Amino acid sequence: MSVIPAGTEIPFTITYLEMTEQPEAPAPALPEGTRLERCAAPPVWFFLSLYDAVGQMYEWVDKHTEATEAVRAYIQDPDVALFVAYRDGWPNGFFQLDWRTPGTCELAYFGLVPEAIGGGLGGRLLRTAIATGWAPDGVTRMTVNTCTLDHPRALDLYKRVGFRPYRTEDHARVLTRDRDPSQFPA
Repeated sequence: MSVIPAGTEIPFTITYLEMTEQPEAPAPALPEGTRLERCAAPPVWFFLSLYDAVGQMYEWVDKHTEATEAVRAYIQDPDVALFVAYRDGWPNGFFQLDWRTPGTCELAYFGLVPEAIGGGLGGRLLRTAIATGWAPDGVTRMTVNTCTLDHPRALDLYKRVGFRPYRTEDHARVLTRDRDPSQFPA
C-alpha cells in the first residue's frame, strides 16, 4: 500500500456503537508490570501528548482545532476521567470516560501507543475501561465510536467485547500529514 500525501481529501466512515448491558465477566488483570493511573486535573499538554502518541497516525486532529480553554474545560470536567496505563515507566496507552450525559458513559478515547500494540495490553485495557465506565450507579448505556481512519482492527475489537453498531456516517477529510497504512502496527 502506498503513502497518501498530506493535503489529499479522503473519505471515511464513522461507526457509532453502544452497549446496553454491563458485561457479567470482570475485567481481566492488566499485564504484569502495568499500572493504571487516574489523572487528576490533567494539563492540556499532557492530554494532547497522549492523544498524539496514540492517534497521530490515525489522523486524530480534532482536539487541536479546539481552543485550549475548551480542551481544558473538557478534560478537567468532574464527569470526565482520564486513565493512563504505564508499563516500564512510560505511558503505553490511555482511555477517557465521559459521564456528562445522565445514564450514559462514553468511551471518548481509547488506544495504545504504537510500541505497545501486540503486547497483550489492548483487550485487557479495553475491558478495564468498560468495567470502569459501568461502575458508577445509574449507568445504563455505554457508547464509543471509531472510524475507518483508526486502527484497522478497532471496530472488530469493540464488537468482540460487546459493543453493537447503531449508526454510521460518511465523511471526508483533508489529511494533515502523510498517511502510510503499511506502518500501522499489526
